[in-house]
Amino acid sequence: MTGMLTEITAWLVNTVGRMGYTGITALMFLESSFFPFPSEVVMPPAGYLAWKGEMSLWAVLAAGIAGSVLGAMFNYWVAVKLGRPLLLKYGKYFFISEESVARADAFFLRHGHVSTLVGRLLPVIRQYISLPAGIARMPLGTFTAFTALGAGAWVTVLTFLGYLLGEHQEFLTRYLHIITLGCVGAAALIAGGYILWLRRRGGH
Repeated sequence: MTGMLTEITAWLVNTVGRMGYTGITALMFLESSFFPFPSEVVMPPAGYLAWKGEMSLWAVLAAGIAGSVLGAMFNYWVAVKLGRPLLLKYGKYFFISEESVARADAFFLRHGHVSTLVGRLLPVIRQYISLPAGIARMPLGTFTAFTALGAGAWVTVLTFLGYLLGEHQEFLTRYLHIITLGCVGAAALIAGGYILWLRRRGGH
């Protein structure tokens, strides 16, 4: 099993190395949009290549964050152009009324920034949090800023994991599990803190 993991890791490292920074951006674009492409197979190998001195750590981070934000903006655009009209036209067949869409709009106008940030830290949800934001037409500047913040945290953690593990990339799977749980915990703390802040302000 260890030998197989070593071979897979070596293949990923070689693939990321051949594609370079543009490849990192493209793959993270896919990961952040509709395509089921895991960021865990992109950023840690890139971090390892930065540890070896074959790539720039800061350029790797910039490429990863840029790809994540561009992929999220793609989903946002699709939701704005297609998602809302489809919901308003066919939502009644799925018990989704115009009133419920209006309530979602109001929610994202007030809490979309935190929802976007928290969603980017959660597995599976991170790829799709852009869709309700787009449907609700959350302000693009706010959406982009908080997407970059959440995606930046995730990309940075994965990249530094590969960087700090160095030549011991075979331990990647073990630490990824811990990091994923840590991000879920961080998301819960952010959401809980925000709810407490709203209650103290008398918000809803």
